[in-house]
Amino acid sequence: MMRAFQILAAILVVGVLAVVVFVYTMNEPRPEGRPGPEADELARSMEAAVDKDAWDRTGAVRWSFFERHHYVWDRQRGLVELRWGESRALFRTADQTGRVWREGVEQNEEDAREALRTAYAYWINDAFWLNPVVKFFDLGVERSLVELDDGREALLVSYTSGGVTPGDAYLWIPGPDGLPAAWRMWVQIIPVGGIEVTWEGWVELETGAKVATQHEGWGRLMTFITNVEGADDVEALGVEPGLFDALL
Repeated sequence: MMRAFQILAAILVVGVLAVVVFVYTMNEPRPEGRPGPEADELARSMEAAVDKDAWDRTGAVRWSFFERHHYVWDRQRGLVELRWGESRALFRTADQTGRVWREGVEQNEEDAREALRTAYAYWINDAFWLNPVVKFFDLGVERSLVELDDGREALLVSYTSGGVTPGDAYLWIPGPDGLPAAWRMWVQIIPVGGIEVTWEGWVELETGAKVATQHEGWGRLMTFITNVEGADDVEALGVEPGLFDALL
């Protein structure tokens, strides 16, 4: 028995050392960028490539994230419907208040409060992946220009506040067409800095705004966004009438 424990302990030690070596060898330090007009100009050019003006006119969006979280977002009024598993939540993005149903039964105040925290965290993450390019000039965002080893220019975007993980940073690398081609991440949830993920599978909404639906990283191409639609308002999106009446 003691021999088995010794073998198990040795395996665990080797595993921990392997993780430490992986993190040490793969980790890329966050670059130092140069803030100023040139950084802002590159940010504006990527905004134009995804047509931020069209996004600003997009009053409602419907999409699914990994086919697990299903959203209707009334951007005009700041209202969201999220369906996941056996749950359905309606909430206001301004203060995260709302109502929750599970298996068709409305939850009491205490259970709803916890479910709304979960729903809001899902929405913050999933809406960020939907279109983070339009957030380059949000309050609490810092922009700086970084020159890559191959001479290309990239945009380092740092979030000093907001969301659920302030302090995260992303190095955006534009492609030949001006659309973002990839980003490198320094985020709290991933212990390895500088992981690169592509931005591809671009689709254009009816309003003209462009969003990426696919990302290649960690050795495989994944479809993050499906069934995405955008319209001038929630009625034009074609959702069921009175979808948000329970919040009004």
